[in-house]
Amino acid sequence: MFETHLDATYAWLGLAVVSVAAVGVAAAFPASPPPDADGVARTVDSVADGSYPATAEHGIAADRLRLAEGSVSLRDERGTARATLDAPRITPVVRLIAGVTPGAATDARLRRVLDGAPPDAAFDDPASFAAAAERARAADARWTTAPRRITVRRVHYGDVRITLVG
Repeated sequence: MFETHLDATYAWLGLAVVSVAAVGVAAAFPASPPPDADGVARTVDSVADGSYPATAEHGIAADRLRLAEGSVSLRDERGTARATLDAPRITPVVRLIAGVTPGAATDARLRRVLDGAPPDAAFDDPASFAAAAERARAADARWTTAPRRITVRRVHYGDVRITLVG
């Protein structure tokens, strides 16, 4: 009545090994998903693809941000996420942050326009606006400290149409 069957012992040992393996796999999963780069890309695309001036904001839950030609990347301790932009060229507006070389920051006039100032209040003419945007696009894409909210603004100044993102 109290005897141990040999096949029952093997079954219990097999169950224990499978349980330990399942716990190991579950522990390897991240606690939460990586940042939402796709949501940021959809916001940028929705503004940049339009024919009219527009502004939108999107919350970011990440530590680092990189805006490059045709993509947006977010990074934090959970991982890195990258999304491709379908929109035409965007102009990244990098904020001046302590510890970052001034050459990495975008023209302060573009920041003013992104923050809501009319382009004719920040620039003398559409050509200088276009030149500042071109310099910002030509800068190397770098990882910067991510703001809590990213702003996307499509601006028209004369014949110049630019989408600012920062």
